[in-house]
Amino acid sequence: MKNFMLTSLLALTCLGAAAQEYMPQALTLEDCRQMAIRQSKELDQARIQTEMAGYDRKIARANYFPKVSATGAYIYNNRDVSLISDDQSQRLQNMGTTLENSIWDALNNRWDAAVSNEYIKSLGHQVLASARANGGFDIATPVNAIGQEIDASLHPDTHQIWAGTVTVEQPVFVGGKIIYSNQMAALAQQLSQSKYDMKEAEILLDVDQAYWQIISISNKQKLAESYADLLHHMEKDVESAIAAGVSTESDALQVRVKANEADMMLTKATNGLALSKMLLCHRIGLPLDTEIILADENLEVIPEPEEPVQKSLEDIYADRPETRSLDLATKIFDKKAKVVRADLMPTVALVGAYTVTNPNLYNGFQNSWNGGGFHAGVMVKVPIFHAGEGLYKYRKAQAEARLYGDQLDDARELIDLQVTQQRKLFGEAQQKLVMAQSNLAAAEENLRKATIGHEAGVTPTNTVLAAHTAWLSAHSEYIDAGIDLQMTAASLRKAEGDYHE
Repeated sequence: MKNFMLTSLLALTCLGAAAQEYMPQALTLEDCRQMAIRQSKELDQARIQTEMAGYDRKIARANYFPKVSATGAYIYNNRDVSLISDDQSQRLQNMGTTLENSIWDALNNRWDAAVSNEYIKSLGHQVLASARANGGFDIATPVNAIGQEIDASLHPDTHQIWAGTVTVEQPVFVGGKIIYSNQMAALAQQLSQSKYDMKEAEILLDVDQAYWQIISISNKQKLAESYADLLHHMEKDVESAIAAGVSTESDALQVRVKANEADMMLTKATNGLALSKMLLCHRIGLPLDTEIILADENLEVIPEPEEPVQKSLEDIYADRPETRSLDLATKIFDKKAKVVRADLMPTVALVGAYTVTNPNLYNGFQNSWNGGGFHAGVMVKVPIFHAGEGLYKYRKAQAEARLYGDQLDDARELIDLQVTQQRKLFGEAQQKLVMAQSNLAAAEENLRKATIGHEAGVTPTNTVLAAHTAWLSAHSEYIDAGIDLQMTAASLRKAEGDYHE
């Protein structure tokens, strides 16, 4: 009722807008349903959430497969890397000179040890010195060259370093975490679909109610037109009877008052019909000032809905999106508890990598990409102590699963009560329609006899007006009973989980 009033106020503010060009066409109930589903932003959001859940499921499934990654790096150094110290480098570069000095020193020492005469000893030193000065034998130059070449290899060019690695990781055992994560993702996708079904049922029920409300008001408008025409015709007959002296001014006044009431009833019905159509336009995504015609507006008899097939409570629980959602949520948190438990277990993974560098680490730090290295191993991670964090997370997930389990039990009890209530209301609506049909037939017969009697001058005006009023009331009750049966049937279908596109 609040939604109807809100939409009515919105419609009144839009009455001054220019009417858009629209070719009237008869919209069936199914047409209105389809239009409401297509334009609903809430359903579109639910569809997107279902799509996102599908991607989450694919993401979880990807964890079964190896992960391959490639990494590249570039480093600039303002200094080269040295594998030896500066002192060692200096000694290596001058090792030939050091060797030559050692040889000459050894010769001098050997000469001193072999000769005791000082004069001959001095003469021998002079000869050795002269031979060394005249380049007797050059050991230092070639040996120093060798030392310098070795020193250069121990000072590789590392001003610019390039590196690339391709890594492959394959989980072997993670405590069942991947399996439970995939099961959770599959359940979450079903949960998103269940929420979509729930929102769809709400929208379809709103459209059905708005549709049948228009049928009800449209029939009452026709009834008001017929009643007003009848009273205006009777008003003329009474005026003729007054002129003939068989009726009084009091009779004319009574008929005129009833005719005015009928005109007011017709005005209210016309305004109510316009507002009800605006409400339906809002539901199905049309501009509020669109002129729409419904396929069932001109029905002489409101159709009776098919009686729903009796379903067991277990079937209803399975079909209701509310219970499906809670059941899925319970299962999801049960899986979540197992995922958390997996964090308390060891994990095992295989790791492999292929690495290339420039300078080449595998070939004397040469500036080339020729050749790389493959590495493989097993990685084991064992949780030891985390102050009970994992255990508390596991217990929390278990508590959440129990919470949704309790909510599911409550929801089943409420659904049981709701279905029982709607079934009783549907039975009452059927009986009410049968009684309304019987009352309408009696009121029509009474009005027929009263009209014939009044035309024959044997039935007073009060009696005819009372017959008209009774006919109007009976006809209105018949319309209300027929629409109420449609509404009750729709509510029963929704309660039993049969409300879908």
